Amino acid sequence: MIGIAVIGAGRIGQIHAANLARNPRARLLYISDSIEAAAKDLAQRCNARVASLDRLLDDRAVDAVLIASSTDTHANLVERAAKAKKAIFCEKPLDLDAAAAQRCVDIAQQHAVRLCVGFNRRHDPSFDKLHSEIRAGQIGDVEVISITSRDPSPPPADYIARSGGLFRDMMIHDLDMGRWLLGEEPDQVYATGSALASDDIRVAGDVDTAIAVLRTPSGRLCQITNSRRCTYGYDQRIEVFGSGGLLRVANATQTRLERADANGFATEPALPFFLERYADAYRIQLDRFLRALGGDALDIPSGNDGVRALQLADAAQKSLQTAAPVAV
Repeated sequence: MIGIAVIGAGRIGQIHAANLARNPRARLLYISDSIEAAAKDLAQRCNARVASLDRLLDDRAVDAVLIASSTDTHANLVERAAKAKKAIFCEKPLDLDAAAAQRCVDIAQQHAVRLCVGFNRRHDPSFDKLHSEIRAGQIGDVEVISITSRDPSPPPADYIARSGGLFRDMMIHDLDMGRWLLGEEPDQVYATGSALASDDIRVAGDVDTAIAVLRTPSGRLCQITNSRRCTYGYDQRIEVFGSGGLLRVANATQTRLERADANGFATEPALPFFLERYADAYRIQLDRFLRALGGDALDIPSGNDGVRALQLADAAQKSLQTAAPVAV
């Protein structure tokens, strides 16, 4: 069993801690959070103990740490955990600054510890199958990928202020998916966007509606559509067009039930948000992380993947500001 500590008792930390508490490969030892009451509540629910950062890093029973605290703390926590020789699973992004994210990777390598990043969508069973079918050549050569990702409603204004903007906060998941599915690193990004859904986002100088196009050296294309507002739920779809056919993953709904009558065909709504849509992905990614620490050879997003996605997000932001394609 892998001894592990969770740093951060907020929404995502609670999801990870609950999954670890149920995983037979893990021994959840500690919860740490700057808000002691939140740490105590989560530790009690998951049969763990509350500990300071110093204490959990000094404990030799802790083999790994899971960082689920606020983004501005990630880089420092990665550095401290690496120096303590703990394996690291860090929620995205490693940092809002690509240079700082690269330093995280360098420090982990210097101390010979594994650093993985929480791009959970790669572990979604449907997207994982899509990736496998592409690699197996089921649709020939990939030519165009279309990724749609729309949130049901804009986040609070205080979140927007510290988020790093739509490209670094929201689209970074899709940029990672684009890299993963294309099978070739993009070398050019073009992006455009508007503030159509939220006055708070417009006032903050960000966009809530955006499109980005990635181009690879061989000419493969990936188009990504994001919106912070979607009236019909959490919209998550991917289509991959190739020289020999097409692969598509549609929205997930509560059940597969479809109704038809004189008014046409109807399905249940899309799942409400990411916690429901990617519940399996969150569970699977941690199980794969634990298995990898146990020696299994598995495809898990690394620190380098985190840096590369952030570089693409930076390029998208620059393209938005310059209204021109940006070389990566």
